[in-house]
Amino acid sequence: MSLGKVLVVDDDRNICELLRLYLEKEGYSVILSHDGEEALVKFSALKPNVVLLDIMLPGLDGWQVCREIRKKSNVPIIMITAKSETFDKVLGLELGADDYVVKPFDTKEIIARIKAISRRVGQINSEIEVKEVKYENLVVNMTRYELRVSGKVLDTPPKELEKSKQSLYT
Repeated sequence: MSLGKVLVVDDDRNICELLRLYLEKEGYSVILSHDGEEALVKFSALKPNVVLLDIMLPGLDGWQVCREIRKKSNVPIIMITAKSETFDKVLGLELGADDYVVKPFDTKEIIARIKAISRRVGQINSEIEVKEVKYENLVVNMTRYELRVSGKVLDTPPKELEKSKQSLYT
């Protein structure tokens, strides 16, 4: 049984192969891509549950790939890159990445981060019960810690959602 699909995007084929071996051993299906354009095609066609994304890619770089994915999906993105400056980390997170790991990395840490993000968003483990309250133009999703007003996600701190949850159920 597969835990979900992981799209690994890195121009270093050795890193891709290393991640593929460890991810498959953990029970994930793995899709490999070595450049930005190919990554976007595979993303659209194969609908991965998580994306591991390098920044320095031929063609479209990881920043551009992240932007394009975010235009159409909230799938978790973990940047895996040699760019270790604070500016790069902040930029990656502001562009929509959910996590940022600097190379060299430990594969066990990558697996743990994938599992943590997957638990949080509830995408890979389909047994997670979605806790959601819906009104006409308002959806409060406590599984994803997401607040939607008229279909748009509002940036809401988890503490504020916890407060709304308490008031909804009391």
